[in-house]
Amino acid sequence: MKINDFNFAGKKAIVRVDFNVPLDENGKITDDTRIRGALPTLKKILADGGALIIMSHMGKPKGKVNPKLSLGQITDAVSAALGVPVQFAPDCANAKAQADALKPGEVLLLENLRFYPEEEGKPVGVEKGTPEFDEAKKAMKASQKEFAKTLASYADCYVMDAFGTAHRKHASTAVIDEFFDKDSKMLGLLMEKEVAAVDAVLGNIKRPFVAIMGGSKVSSKIGIIENLLGKVDKLILCGGMTYTFAKAHDGEIGDSIVELDKLDVALGVEELAKKNGVELVLGSDCTATNGLDFGTMTVKEGAQIINCPSNKVPAGFEGVDAGPDSQKAFAEAIAGAKTILWNGPAGVFECDDFTAGSRAIGEAIAKATAEGAFSLIGGGDSVACVNKFGLADKVSYISTGGGALLEAIEGKVLPGVAAINE
Repeated sequence: MKINDFNFAGKKAIVRVDFNVPLDENGKITDDTRIRGALPTLKKILADGGALIIMSHMGKPKGKVNPKLSLGQITDAVSAALGVPVQFAPDCANAKAQADALKPGEVLLLENLRFYPEEEGKPVGVEKGTPEFDEAKKAMKASQKEFAKTLASYADCYVMDAFGTAHRKHASTAVIDEFFDKDSKMLGLLMEKEVAAVDAVLGNIKRPFVAIMGGSKVSSKIGIIENLLGKVDKLILCGGMTYTFAKAHDGEIGDSIVELDKLDVALGVEELAKKNGVELVLGSDCTATNGLDFGTMTVKEGAQIINCPSNKVPAGFEGVDAGPDSQKAFAEAIAGAKTILWNGPAGVFECDDFTAGSRAIGEAIAKATAEGAFSLIGGGDSVACVNKFGLADKVSYISTGGGALLEAIEGKVLPGVAAINE
């Protein structure tokens, strides 16, 4: 069922959103992007004359109540965004009476789903690999289904609009659907856009296709990199993984981040790129320092900042950004692209001294987009980059899902999407 073909008049709709928003020490939202992303779906339901039950997680409470992760803190912000009063249910598993009392146009926000271990469906306090774990897992699966059934009992229809959690088989994302027939469960408007954006990149490729993968570790992205090497024309690898590739060729990397147990993986990536005829672009030089304070994201007084080859970083120095030559090479590789995917920064962009590499990538993507390319930006750090550099309105699409986007790119089926489609 398509959400725009469904009339919510007189219906109660339970909607899984991703309101896992960042909060400051006073519980105030510092970035409301995820709330704004859900508004078209939520407002469609209210405009139709439906009643709205919103459910989400926040943080990682690991099945325990944590007041610092209570969704009660954002009730006023959600109310302001929707333009209607929002009621709050302090216990998501015991909100039946409040849900039943809802009238058309009214809104109820449930407490953090992950206060219950049944949401994630992971046994608590039992060691993996033991017979006890197997039994606990079986029992938890049954409990998870009951938890999902309880949530489903609050509403007449279910809307999945949390792309950020679509890769998880949780009670609220991929189990609850069992309790709704195919005509009363659907993807939300944000989810439809996310799925279409991924399809535009991977299913409807316009060439040249350039992917930029950054971040610190090769290991966390090897599946994605290998999948992309079967699809892209050019692959830019940047960020901390630069030094694992440099070390694989016996380079000197000083104190730069490196995965010594993944040197063979790096060489394998290079071989696969060559085999597939993919142009692999690695940073030839870097900006390095001997005094970055990661706590404050500032350079310590008296510390040095230098530019050097990526494979000749002096002892005591750490590569923290792409150098001028690398920036130029990245921009040249992106120029003329028709499909662009960016996940992961080129350096420690959180420190204002080391934004140049990521900025060069962002500006090159914006230029290519203006010339007709489709550009998809995904992953929290990449999104933070385009926002920091004022480029958010100069790219085609910014994904709200980090892990979900990466798994979709890797070619995996997302449980939260599959559950609706089935």
